Amino acid sequence: MRSIKYLVLHCTATPQNTTIESIKNYWKNTLGWKSPGYHFMIKADGEVVNTLPIEQISNGVAGYNTPSIHISYIGGVDQNEKPIDNRTDAQKASQIKLLKELRKKFPNAEIKGHRDFPKVNKACPSFDVKAWLKSINF
Repeated sequence: MRSIKYLVLHCTATPQNTTIESIKNYWKNTLGWKSPGYHFMIKADGEVVNTLPIEQISNGVAGYNTPSIHISYIGGVDQNEKPIDNRTDAQKASQIKLLKELRKKFPNAEIKGHRDFPKVNKACPSFDVKAWLKSINF
């Protein structure tokens, strides 16, 4: 098993009704990626879909993928494609549950947002991860 230093939260920066299949097709056909961008994607109804085994490396944050597990919720932008925290209550609950499960396996892993890494110039995951974690007493 890889040594995991980070549990990274993302948004897909798509409408909340975007299908996982269309996101995977974008990665493969538009970006030319061989592996998915995230290990887990969370649908608007809270369903968690494992898109890549955690033993494998995904394409979540350039330069930080080897020690990371990537988790994304579907959404993160408004109708004008501006960043917005539009997570549903179900998505938030699923994030918390998944993070707790992963912290049991990787107790020293730091939870960060994509935008919290050096040289990242994007709003992803469209919310302040540290403030959110404090607000839920995680």
